[in-house]
Amino acid sequence: MTSAPAIELRSFTELDAVRDDLLDVYAEVRAPLLHHANYAVSSFGERLDRHGTEAGFQAVLAYEGERPVGYAYGNTIEDGDRYWQRTNPAPSEKYTVRAALALKEIGVRPAWRGTGVARHIHDTLLAGCDESYVTLMVNEAAGDGKVHALYESWRYEDIGHSQPSPASPRLTVMIRSTG
Repeated sequence: MTSAPAIELRSFTELDAVRDDLLDVYAEVRAPLLHHANYAVSSFGERLDRHGTEAGFQAVLAYEGERPVGYAYGNTIEDGDRYWQRTNPAPSEKYTVRAALALKEIGVRPAWRGTGVARHIHDTLLAGCDESYVTLMVNEAAGDGKVHALYESWRYEDIGHSQPSPASPRLTVMIRSTG
């Protein structure tokens, strides 16, 4: 990993203020996958619009000047949330008895990968949350397993699997303490 270049992190709790920037970065981050229906920018936009109305929405974006170079966003989930309902096996009550932060997306433009920007964005998002746990879903095939391994190095552990939609690949559900 090379050292992180000069960036500014900005936090948001309203989607409207940052929606276009999220779509812009997403389109470059997921460019090799955009031909798959689940990864299309329009599909992401629909998910983003839904997530932006859910409780506890928060986003952190990294900017070089005025150009967004990376992002992470999530929202609060409670016991009984469809996120947990689709997790198999059902998660332990220790994870669901209180609200958790569901990290819905994290992405960094290719030129910024390996610089520590993703971890900095991630840690800033977690620093602003009140939840005890953060959970995410990852496609184990992403980056030939490198993305899953990266999350493991950030102290996430596998707790199950999920297929959020028929067009989605089977994803591994991971979790860690926010502390």
